[in-house]
Amino acid sequence: MNSTILTNLLKDYERKRITAEKDLEYRKNKLYMENPRLQEIDDELSKIGISTAKALIMSNSKQLLQDLNQKIEILKSEKNEIINNLNLPKDYLLPNYSCKSCNDTGYVQINNSSEMCNCLKQEIFNIEYNKSNIANLEKQNFENFSLEKYSNQVNKEKYNSEISPRENINLIKNICLNFINNFDDPNEKNLLFTGTTGLGKTFLSSCIAKEIIQKDKNVLYQTAPIMLDTIIDYKFNKNTSSDITYKNLLDVDLLIIDDLGTESLNNIKFTELFNIINTRLLNQNNKCLKTIISTNLSLPILNKTYGERITSRLIGNYNICRFFGDDIRFMN
Repeated sequence: MNSTILTNLLKDYERKRITAEKDLEYRKNKLYMENPRLQEIDDELSKIGISTAKALIMSNSKQLLQDLNQKIEILKSEKNEIINNLNLPKDYLLPNYSCKSCNDTGYVQINNSSEMCNCLKQEIFNIEYNKSNIANLEKQNFENFSLEKYSNQVNKEKYNSEISPRENINLIKNICLNFINNFDDPNEKNLLFTGTTGLGKTFLSSCIAKEIIQKDKNVLYQTAPIMLDTIIDYKFNKNTSSDITYKNLLDVDLLIIDDLGTESLNNIKFTELFNIINTRLLNQNNKCLKTIISTNLSLPILNKTYGERITSRLIGNYNICRFFGDDIRFMN
């Protein structure tokens, strides 16, 4: 990982944190001016907090602690009643941090140690690996996914299907939503998107990515050529950057492998592709991992290209979604 990237991100996090805390101070001061009793309550709670700390040091202070805790509960109850009567949300007097897990610090405490928060990991993934592929999640999401772009005409001869492209893509969308809703279920299969270009495979991958990131998971996007070249670089050159990328490929929550079939092939890459797919299926770190693979190749050509060893893993452990229809990139 580039240290400059982390430094710049942490500066951004600090700016966000300061902004959230300044905004809280503004809201709090405005509320105090309009409702002086709230400030009185907060001042009393602060004084009791100091008294409680002193009581913990004193011996035979059990009754004192009980009395202080009772006063705290009474004051908090009065404060909540005022907030409710003003029709304000319960967290109105809390900072609006972008990430509630780390409070915009980028790090969380786990088992008495500081670890990088998932939100910061994802920011690094987006910069170092995902680039523009899934960065535009504001537009590439289910809200902007239109079934109307797909034909509702059944054409068995053209599409080799008894259903229309629109009905087919709606079935695929439901499979994707089920994948999202059951992401942490080890029995939920991975996804294999097959079909020619321009049918929405990458778009749907981005839709899923956005939802999974909102579940506080990490998503790593790699095209098959770049991913396999990175692995080869790691295996033979022991490049530090490739080492980190390789580890992420193995244990990221959701790995999206796009453009499978566009890479230059050799026996080493066959082996490494199998290792990535198989290792993630085994979940050796007792972590529920999921993978989405997108390819322009049909299942018969996948089998011919990659052989039974890889194809059997895909057929047995992936929900296969065949995209068909006309290129939606040229639809209005």
